[in-house]
Amino acid sequence: MDIGMKTPDGDFTLRAAALIINNNHLLVVKHNNYDCFYTIGGRIKLNETSADAIIREVCEETGHRFSIDRLAFIQERFYNLKNAHHHEIAFFYLMKSTDVQIENETCTDQQEEKLYWLSIDELQNTNLVPEFLKTALTNIPEEVVHIISKK
Repeated sequence: MDIGMKTPDGDFTLRAAALIINNNHLLVVKHNNYDCFYTIGGRIKLNETSADAIIREVCEETGHRFSIDRLAFIQERFYNLKNAHHHEIAFFYLMKSTDVQIENETCTDQQEEKLYWLSIDELQNTNLVPEFLKTALTNIPEEVVHIISKK
């Protein structure tokens, strides 16, 4: 069971996200019905650690098993979507580099989603969610950074 809930006041989600970087490019996902790119990842299941969740999610979405390098960011994100309030807590894991070859426009486990490599140097000009990644990935700190975003 995924950790999350819907209430009359809004929705809550606990999420794990992967930062897969290769040759200064970030691997992201884009759904056919949305105009934004977003990180590989998904909801954490009940009794599952965020680390186990991201390894599972990356494997499901890419078909490849990646290892974790380290936790890089924790974000508390408050936003509105489709006239509903959302509260999300996400753990962003930097994944270890591998020799895995993933081509642009490869489908994830959902046919409506495709994978893309975006240049980190050009993220400022990209519709990337969450927005903090547009600048945070140019110089990733060694310590875990806690981010609160209200929009």
